[in-house]
This record gives sequence, structure tokens and C-alpha cells, in this order.
Amino acid sequence: MKSIARMGLFFTFLTSVFAASADVSFAQTWGTIKGQVVFAGANSTPEKLKVNKDEQHCLSKGDILSEKFVVDPKSKGVRWVMVWLVDSKNPKAQIPIHPSLVEVKQKDVVLDQPCCVYEPHVIGMRAGQVLVTKNSSPVNHNVNIISTGNNPSQNLLIPSGKELKVEGWGAANAPTKIECNIHPWMVAWIRVFNHPYFAITDKDGNFEMKNAPAGDYNLVTWQEEVGWVKGGKVGVPINIKADGVTDAGKIELNPAAN
Repeated sequence: MKSIARMGLFFTFLTSVFAASADVSFAQTWGTIKGQVVFAGANSTPEKLKVNKDEQHCLSKGDILSEKFVVDPKSKGVRWVMVWLVDSKNPKAQIPIHPSLVEVKQKDVVLDQPCCVYEPHVIGMRAGQVLVTKNSSPVNHNVNIISTGNNPSQNLLIPSGKELKVEGWGAANAPTKIECNIHPWMVAWIRVFNHPYFAITDKDGNFEMKNAPAGDYNLVTWQEEVGWVKGGKVGVPINIKADGVTDAGKIELNPAAN
């Protein structure tokens, strides 16, 4: 009986060891992704927009230029491009989220219009965040929110110095467009995700995502004028290294190719 009891304890020990090994082998690890979106087209000169309302205020800082393509002349980097991760097998599947990023710490996301231009021009939000539409200018504006699906579609008048909150945002495949009907050259864009692994390129076209899940995923790139930049809506494969930096390299944006 004692030998049987010892064997039982031994097998229990082995089971616990194998279980612990399995937990370690399948434990999620994390890494950082960086890259750059660069302009590969023939002409990146921004168009001067026609300003025919509240000119004294709207033009007080100079001409207003189109933000369809904002290209740095030295680096050729493209600003305001949205980049995000999706599951490599099913773009609609939930991807792992780092424990420090599960909770959305910043509830409000602000869209301002201090001088007849939306700031920022492109916004990435997580499901459940609140859009604060703000008017810090001396003239009245409206915020016309145009969504497809279940996200908000509202046309809000925002007097000078006021703000309004818009709730009810959920992850969506399509972007939301923001317009001002009083100043029709004003445009902004919003995309909403169910995870934190999205980025908007800076003035040099650079982007970075920290604490991303290591492993095989797809990287999706979207720009307001050309739409899908590389790999379409499913993106291109990327293997994210654990505990390191994965360089996605230079992603070329060529309007003629789209």
C-alpha cells in the first residue's frame, strides 16, 4: 500500500511539473513595433484651401492647407496615417492585451477646432471612450459626425468656448468622418478599436506600438485619401519579437498605385 501511495504522489508531482511547464511555454510575451510610412508619389505639395467664412479669424495664422497628404519634405514621411494590428487568421478576432493596457485609463478623447482646423486631424479611440468635441475659437462651429453602423451620427452646434461629449463608441471596420458645415473645408477622421494596438504616424511618418503581443499578426495601414495602403483590409504579416523591437520598415504610400 505504501508503494502505491508513493507512486500516486510521484504521478501527482509529475502532473504539476508538466502543468507548470505548459503554463510557461504558452505564457503570452510582449514586444514593441515601430515603422515609418513614406510618400512614394510624384507630387506631395499641399493644396491651399478656399476659406470663405470668418476669414479674419480663420486666416489669422496664415493660409489653411489641405491635410489629405501631409508629407515632410526631408524624410518623405506621411503624417496622419493610421496603423493597427489584427489577428493573422481572423481580422475580427480579439487579440491579447497586455495587463497594463486592459483598462482604458484616459476616458475622454478631445477634438478641438481653435482656428478653423480640427485638431487632431485623425483620432484613434478604444471602444467605450468618450469623444469631447470642443470649440476653443471665438466663432461658432458645428461638428457633423458621419458614421456607418452603430457608432454615433450627430450634427452638433458648438458655440464659442463650449464643448459637448459624444458617447456610445464601439469598435468598427469603417472610419467615422467629421465635418463642419459652417466651414466646409474642415475635415477629421476617427477609427475605433477593441484593443490598444493602433498608432497614428507623426510628422516624419513614424509610428510605434508598445507592449504588443508577440507572435504572428497582420499590420493594417489606412490613409484617408488612398484608403488601404498595403495589404488591403487584412494587412501584411508581421512577426512580433518577444522582449524586443520589431521594425516594420518603410511602408510606401503611392497615390497612383491605389
